[in-house]
Amino acid sequence: MKKIILLGYMGSGKSTIAQLLSEKMSLKWLDLDQVIEQTEQMSIDEIFKTKGEIYFRKKEHLLFAELLQSEDNFIMSLGGGTPCYANNHKLLIGANVHSFYLKTSTEVLLDRLKRSKAERPVISGKSEQELRQFIGPHLFERSFFYQQATHIINTDQLNEEQVVQKIMSVLR
Repeated sequence: MKKIILLGYMGSGKSTIAQLLSEKMSLKWLDLDQVIEQTEQMSIDEIFKTKGEIYFRKKEHLLFAELLQSEDNFIMSLGGGTPCYANNHKLLIGANVHSFYLKTSTEVLLDRLKRSKAERPVISGKSEQELRQFIGPHLFERSFFYQQATHIINTDQLNEEQVVQKIMSVLR
């Protein structure tokens, strides 16, 4: 059994890298947020608005744990907050789990996120300065949980293909 988990802050490239890795390794790709949306039949934003964050985090934990216990092999990209709640960070170190923290600096995240703000409700209304003030402390708060991954890849100086190659070289 092989379960490859990608984690990191929003904008770190988890979904993009997971898709590319999936193609190269011929493994199924799952995005945990999409799994939650399909299960709940509503968007993450709608879940937060109608059922609240506590409900969302419980559902996220249950589905994450269930998927890790399945017999399936897959690559999974997590939501940025997934490792930080319900002891999910402890699930990153199982016998058949290879977890990768796509470590990305505040500056690189700021550059990426200011171009995709409209698609991300949590940051959509923020100016560049507000975004910078949001990312820095938020990333710092989450870093302990991200650091629990079995592998850490600093993505700042790498393109998507290089990140994929680094992950594949670790898995060989």
